[in-house]
Amino acid sequence: MSVPPLTPPASGRGIKVEAGASLAAFIWFRTGGPAETLVRPDTANDLAAFLRDLHPSTPVLPVGVGSNLIVRDGGVPGVVVRLPKAMAKVSVQDGRVRAGAGAMGITVASAARDAGIAGLEFLRGIPGTVGGAVRMNAGAYARDVSEILVEATVVTREGSVEIWPAEKLGFTYRHSDLPAGAVVVEAVFSGTPGEPAVIGAEMDRIAAEREASQPLRSRTGGSTFKNPDGHKAWALIDAAGCRGLTRGDAQVSEKHCNFLLNLGAASSAEIEALGEEVRDRVRAHSGVTLEWEIQRVGEYLPARLRDGAGEGGPDTGILHQPLPRPLPQAGGEQ
Repeated sequence: MSVPPLTPPASGRGIKVEAGASLAAFIWFRTGGPAETLVRPDTANDLAAFLRDLHPSTPVLPVGVGSNLIVRDGGVPGVVVRLPKAMAKVSVQDGRVRAGAGAMGITVASAARDAGIAGLEFLRGIPGTVGGAVRMNAGAYARDVSEILVEATVVTREGSVEIWPAEKLGFTYRHSDLPAGAVVVEAVFSGTPGEPAVIGAEMDRIAAEREASQPLRSRTGGSTFKNPDGHKAWALIDAAGCRGLTRGDAQVSEKHCNFLLNLGAASSAEIEALGEEVRDRVRAHSGVTLEWEIQRVGEYLPARLRDGAGEGGPDTGILHQPLPRPLPQAGGEQ
């Protein structure tokens, strides 16, 4: 990988550094190559100090729980940042919810419910962390993060800690203007006064609907493609005859065809190639070009390894991790 070698930070700075760390161990697809360097900061200030000292050409990628991510089989060069549990705390003050970027959407929604704050129920249907939700303007059930975000605390790639009002993030559909390498470390959300019982009932409805319609306990990455204007991605995929389509051990879900699945030993290359085949078939059938919603990161496995051992085969060095029990629920748009 063509980035400058990384020097571990001084002892006591509050940074844990691991070279060649497995990402397949926690990415929901359970596929992909390692991180060149995995960094776990104790605090936002520790992360800022680390990034200030990091060579400017070294790429930085923040990763939450990997619920909407394909990590390519050649691994991720540079630095991958994962936030600790200490940066996943959620509190409520003055009718607003303050959440560490490592917090899960369901945790934020539950805190809002308990405090009688309505409008955040849809976060129950988003399986990722607050940081990822802010970065991609995540949404479900006709709502998205741009509607509830007040401000986000961001550690820039240059190593400063800044508070960005929602307007600065330039939200559009499943997109923000957050620069590459910047890391969201905290967010503040607002809602409206509501009855906890009513809020809880709506969260239960969302959970039941997801359970009925989505492959929640599979190796998946949530919604694969964005909904084009005037269309539902899953309906276009279904109409193009892609339901159940396979490539190796990768499959288009038969339950919800905007989900791709790893049936057991798929490589990331197979999953991504299946997604591209779906895009080709939808374009040929309907004239609509689907855009990826799942983030695809890292490098492809070198051809000499891929051709010599077969993509995803036992000789490629790609680690296929066993599923945890129970698997955290994936999800996304209807």
